[in-house]
Amino acid sequence: MIAFLEGTVALKSQAGAVLNVSGVGYELLMSATSIALLPAEGSQAHVITYLSVSDSGVVLYGFMEPEEEALFKALIAVSGIGPKMALGALSALTPEELSAAVMAEDVKALSKIPGIGKKTASRMVLELKGSLPSPAQDEVSDSPKGSGAFKNAVDALLSMGFTKAEVDVALQGAPADATEELLLQYALKRIGA
Repeated sequence: MIAFLEGTVALKSQAGAVLNVSGVGYELLMSATSIALLPAEGSQAHVITYLSVSDSGVVLYGFMEPEEEALFKALIAVSGIGPKMALGALSALTPEELSAAVMAEDVKALSKIPGIGKKTASRMVLELKGSLPSPAQDEVSDSPKGSGAFKNAVDALLSMGFTKAEVDVALQGAPADATEELLLQYALKRIGA
């Protein structure tokens, strides 16, 4: 089993990345959230991996956060959800949003994920509720999310074509007292743009 890879980001795409590890290029399929967290091409990266072996072949999935990998493993344990569908779910919703939807039994929100209908969404709630960690609550004093500068930075990033998941990840841990300009610089640096 391949638990993680460390190497140079050789290529980033919408579907994932190629990581050069000692001259060997490993192709990794990744969620939009992990791709947003991945450093720019030519930079060093540490990527958590999951190796999927099936009749259709061998595929390596990559994750930048251990929480995302844990949620991926929980999703593929649900009857009717394979690795590609789980990755799609993690691209459509952040791990926090996905966990919150399961905990709230929000079948409507889960069925908006591409490839997941009401029946599969109900199965997700039934099989995952109680087994997922509760999503972390943002502390108002530690988070700039209520500030006008933060809202303006989010709107600006969305208008640039970034997804909500990419924006959430890019602004994670941003300084609470930052101006809109500093927030944009912080987010673009994390995205690697």
